[in-house]
Amino acid sequence: MLDLFRLEVENQAQVLVSGLLALERDSAASTQLESCMRAAHSLKGAARIVGLGAGVEVAHAMEDCFSGAQQRGTQLHKSDIDALLRGVDLLNAIARTPEAEIATIGEQRRGEVDAFLAIIAQITQAAAADGPAAGEARRIDDSATADLDERADRVLRVTAEHLDRLLGLAGEARVGARWLKPFAQSLLRVRRTQHDLVMALAALREQLAGEHDQAPGCSDATRDALAGASRLAHECLLNLGQKLTELEAYDNRMSSVANRLYAEALASRMRPFADGVRSFPRMVRDVGHALDKQVRLDVAGLATQIDRDILEKLDAPLGHLLRNAVDHGIETPHARAAAGKPEEGVIRLEARHSAGMLQVTVSDDGRGIDRQALAAAVIARGLASADIVAGLSEPELMDFLFLPGFTMKKTVTDISGRGVGLDVVRDMLKDVRGTVQVTSQAGRGATFLLQLPLTLSVIRALLVEIGGEPYAFPLAHIVRALKVPRERIEHLEGRQHFVFDGALIGVADANQVLESGDAKAASGELAIVVVSDAHNRYGIVVDRFLGESELVVQPLDTRLGKIKDVSAGALTEDGTPLLIIDAEDMIRSVEKLIGAGRLKQVRRESATDGARRQKRVLVVEDSLTVRELERKLIESHGYHVEVAVDGMDGWNAVRTGNFDLVVTDIDMPRMDGIELVTLIKREPTLRSLPVLIVSYKDREEDRRRGLDAGADYYLTKGSFQDESLLQAVADLIGEGRA
Repeated sequence: MLDLFRLEVENQAQVLVSGLLALERDSAASTQLESCMRAAHSLKGAARIVGLGAGVEVAHAMEDCFSGAQQRGTQLHKSDIDALLRGVDLLNAIARTPEAEIATIGEQRRGEVDAFLAIIAQITQAAAADGPAAGEARRIDDSATADLDERADRVLRVTAEHLDRLLGLAGEARVGARWLKPFAQSLLRVRRTQHDLVMALAALREQLAGEHDQAPGCSDATRDALAGASRLAHECLLNLGQKLTELEAYDNRMSSVANRLYAEALASRMRPFADGVRSFPRMVRDVGHALDKQVRLDVAGLATQIDRDILEKLDAPLGHLLRNAVDHGIETPHARAAAGKPEEGVIRLEARHSAGMLQVTVSDDGRGIDRQALAAAVIARGLASADIVAGLSEPELMDFLFLPGFTMKKTVTDISGRGVGLDVVRDMLKDVRGTVQVTSQAGRGATFLLQLPLTLSVIRALLVEIGGEPYAFPLAHIVRALKVPRERIEHLEGRQHFVFDGALIGVADANQVLESGDAKAASGELAIVVVSDAHNRYGIVVDRFLGESELVVQPLDTRLGKIKDVSAGALTEDGTPLLIIDAEDMIRSVEKLIGAGRLKQVRRESATDGARRQKRVLVVEDSLTVRELERKLIESHGYHVEVAVDGMDGWNAVRTGNFDLVVTDIDMPRMDGIELVTLIKREPTLRSLPVLIVSYKDREEDRRRGLDAGADYYLTKGSFQDESLLQAVADLIGEGRA
C-alpha cells in the first residue's frame, strides 16, 4: 500500500505542479483550480488509507485553499503559488518516508507541517477578506480516494530485469521464426525437382510408346511399372505441394506472432517523454524567480516514446541545459524590453523521432552565445592560441563549451559558474552513442540538438568477418565503410594511413587489435570500417563485410567483467551468435598499440602478389543455401567470392567493389536479377563487367529475357551437378588467379 501511495503522490504531484504553474500564468483558469482541488482531495484520501496523518493534514489544507479560491472567485498570487508548491514538496517528502518510520513521521515533520498549515491559513483568511463567497461550495465526498472523472489504466509492477529477459526471449523467438522461410524455400526446390521427375517420366512413357508403335518390343509389364511410377511421382508432387502450402501459411503466422511479440516486448521498455520531464517546468520557474527573470518552459512531444534507460539518463543533462538557458540565455525583463522582446522569456523543450533516431531539442529566445566572449574565454584559459581560435568554425568553437571545467562566467553562483554541466551532457551522450550540436544567433537565442538512439535494446549494426568470426560495429560509431585499394595505403613516420575526406586516417588491423590471429590474405582491396569517438578516427581493416542488420543487444555475463573492445553480444537473423564491438574501446586499444610501438602494418601487395591476384566474384542470391553452395563451389577453384542477399544489396556492392564477375539469380526481393543486370550494363564504368545469370527458370523465353538485358551467360541451377558453372566462370574471366 505504501508503494501504491508513493505512485499516487508521484502522479498527483505532477497534476498539482502543472496546475499551479498554469494558475500563475492565468489566475482565472477555473479548470486548473478544479484539477488541483481534486488532486489534493485524492492525496488526502490515499494518505488516510496508509495512516500518514501528516499527509492528510497537508493535503486537506491545500484542498481547502483551492476550494476557497474557487468558491469566492479570488485569485492566487505568486506568493500563494510558492507556498502551495512547498506543500507539494512536503507531500513528496512524506511519501518517501521509510516504512519503519511511518509511525513517527507526524512527530518528525511536525514543525514543517505546522508552518505550512499556518501559511495556508493566512492565504485562506486573506482570500475570505477579499470578497464574498461566489456561491455554494462544491464539496467532494470524503470517502472518494481517486479521481472520479478519469480512470487510470491498470498498472503492474515489473522489474527491469524481467523486461530485459522478455525482450531477449522475444528476439530469440523472432530469430527462430525466420528459420522457417529458408526451410520452406529448400522444400520448394525439392518440389521443383519432383516436378522435373514427373516430366521426365512422362517423356519416357511417350518415348517408349512411340518406340513400341514402330518396333514392338517393350513388354506390358514395363509399361505398367512405368505408369505406376508416374502416378506415384505425381501423387508425391501433389502432396508435397499441399504440405508446402501449409508450411508457408504456418511460417507467415509464426513470423507475424514473433514480430508482434517482439514489438510488444520492445514497447514495454518505452515510456512517454512526459514521464521524464515532469519536474522541469517547476525547476525553470524556480530558477527564473531566483534570478528575477520571467521565463516559461514549453514542452512539445510529450507522447514521444523513449527507451526507459535513455529517459532516465536524460534527466541530469536536460536539467543542466535548462538551467543554463535560464541563467546564461534568458535576459532580465528590462533587457528584453529594451531589445524589443516580450518581458517573459520562452524556453522550448521538444522530443521527436526523426530518421530512426530520437531528437531532443532545447532552445531559447534569449541573447544567444557570444562568439567573441567564447573565443576570449578559450584563449584566456590557454586551450588554444588566438591564431587557431580565429580559424575555427562555429561548430568547432562551440565544442569548447563541453570541456570539463569550462565556463564563460567570471563569478560562481549556486546555479552556475563552476564549469560543471555541459561536460555531463557530452558524457551521457557518449554512453548511449548519441551526439549534440549547438547553434546560436546573436540576440535571438541558442539551440542544443541532442540525437540519440530510440532504444538501447536494439541497434543497427554493420556485420563484418574478423578472423573467421562475425562481429558487429554499431552504425552510430561508423563514419564510413569502404573498400580501399592497397596502393592507396601510404606510410608517414612509420605509420600507415589513407586519405579520406581530405584527412589522414590511420589504419589498424582488426585481427591484431582483437588478437584473433593473422589477417586473411586479401586481394587488391582492403575492407575498412572508419570509426570515430569525440576526438579520433581510425580505419579498422576487417576480412570482409557481411551486411547491415538490426540486432537485439544481449548483455554479457557480469562475471566476465569488461571484455576488451567488446560491449555486448547478439544473435543474427539465422541464430548465429556474435560480439558487438565497443568502438571507443577499440580506438583506445589502437592508440595503446601505437604508443607501445607494436602496431603491425597492413601488408601491402607486392609485385608477386599482383601477378597472382585472385579474381573477384560477386554472388547475388537471396537463398542462403544456394548462396553458400555457389560461394563454396567457386571459392574452391581459387576465386575470391563475396555475397549479396538480394538485387539491391548486389547493386550497392558492385558500385563500391572491384569485381571481375557478377553471378546473380533472377527472382529476388527489392530488386530482381534482370533489373540488376540492366543497371550494370547501363553504367559506363561497369558496362564491361561480365554477368552470369544462374536461375531455376529454364524456358527459352526466360533465357532470352536475361540475355536481352545484357547478361553474358545464362545457366540453370541444375548445372551444379557438373562443371558447367565453373566452366562458365572460367570462360568469362579465366582461372581463379590472374
